[in-house]
Amino acid sequence: MSPSDGASDGGSPTASGSTGDGVYGQQIEWNTCGDLDCATIQVPLDWDEPEGETVDLAINRYPAADQDARIGSLLINPGGPGGSGLGYTEAFVSSAGTDLLDAYDVVGFDPRGVGESTPVACGADSTIDDYYMADVVIESQADVDAEVQRTAAFAAGCEQATGDFLTEVDTVSAARDMDLLRSLLGDNALHYMGFSYGTQLGATYAELFPENVGRMVLDGALDLTLTDQDLTLGQAGGFENSYRNYLAWCVDQGDCPLGSTVEEGLAETTALLDMALEEPLFTASTHDLNRNLLLYGIIVTLYDEASWGYLTQAFEEIETTGTGAVMYQLANFYFDRDPSTDTYTSNSTWAFTAINCADSTDREATTFADIEDFTVEAEEVSPTFGWWFASGTGCDGWPESDAETVTSLDEAAAGGADKIVVVGTTNDPATPYAWAEAMADQLGAPLLTYDGEGHTAYGRSNACIVDNVDGFMVDGELPDSGTRC
Repeated sequence: MSPSDGASDGGSPTASGSTGDGVYGQQIEWNTCGDLDCATIQVPLDWDEPEGETVDLAINRYPAADQDARIGSLLINPGGPGGSGLGYTEAFVSSAGTDLLDAYDVVGFDPRGVGESTPVACGADSTIDDYYMADVVIESQADVDAEVQRTAAFAAGCEQATGDFLTEVDTVSAARDMDLLRSLLGDNALHYMGFSYGTQLGATYAELFPENVGRMVLDGALDLTLTDQDLTLGQAGGFENSYRNYLAWCVDQGDCPLGSTVEEGLAETTALLDMALEEPLFTASTHDLNRNLLLYGIIVTLYDEASWGYLTQAFEEIETTGTGAVMYQLANFYFDRDPSTDTYTSNSTWAFTAINCADSTDREATTFADIEDFTVEAEEVSPTFGWWFASGTGCDGWPESDAETVTSLDEAAAGGADKIVVVGTTNDPATPYAWAEAMADQLGAPLLTYDGEGHTAYGRSNACIVDNVDGFMVDGELPDSGTRC
């Protein structure tokens, strides 16, 4: 079945072909949850069987401040995959423009498999720790085989805890959930803002339901045409660039704990990573700081330059005391994990894996020769982190999914050229600027550029981005392609 088979033709708040029965016949029953409204709807576990078993989709709402000027609902997604839209709603409304909040009911939702919706589960927190926090060293085919077996064992635990739903958390299914939600909210068109992975979800929706697209902003875009390896190489280069920019900033601050030049900082970083592999640093917590956790502690601060000071503090502790408590805290922040209780505060870490593997089209077995070749490529674009980006075995060992995937945007380009704005940040580490350029070109959409650091732009950059985005979302004014903020 092609990705567009069965798509809604728009024009009414009920999906094409629906009789109003089943999941499309339900009513949203809102309750008060603090400053927000909240509810739970039912979505098909498997969209190939829309009248079959259902799962929960948790939603919340911040009503439009000016009901007389209300345009409709605005669905938001913070990315991940695996990020909680419920948890993002309050943060979004605290940073969004006044005009936008006047005009839209902001609707957050936990996508299928995530958070308060029916979640992917993978067992005890200690099991999660063992899988995600361990150092992985691959130096032979035997190491590759062992890592695939480790993934298979972890996935078997996820499958036991989650059931058949584990392979139904793909992006196409989540996009179909969004169209159901649009219908239940009573909107003829879907208005949407997606960030990072949320751009993949939004673009997938536009491909499936081009006639239902209202106004859509895709910030921190992915290039859906790239292979898994090309995406990995792009991120490796993005984080290398951002880390070099951090080091330049650190040196400019004076007394940078890693050295007096960027090159000294890179050399010292490599030395610290090697040291942590051989002898993890004491943290006064359950886990010492191994190489993997040290790297995650670095990576998480590169998403926002406002966090660079914390990274410097972590390096100062390592250099002066030989301990890694601050860096360990940063790594735990990446995992949504509370180190004081050794518990995870969300399932975002393993939902990330489950969704990516449900979407993955690269299911050929990885060999040691593959990893050796890929490491050479990765280290060319990222001498500091390339080995880490190339050292995994991907979804090998994870149960295969028969989910649809969207890898081109031709239909969306035909239906949504004047309905979508793509936003890119020039020094974005996680979704490199070239990806935003590619998505804008594929969609025939204008590209709004933030010249700056960090991941995504709206709500964390400047008034120029907010004004251009809100001008489009509220008044339908498309920014000129090439507009730079």
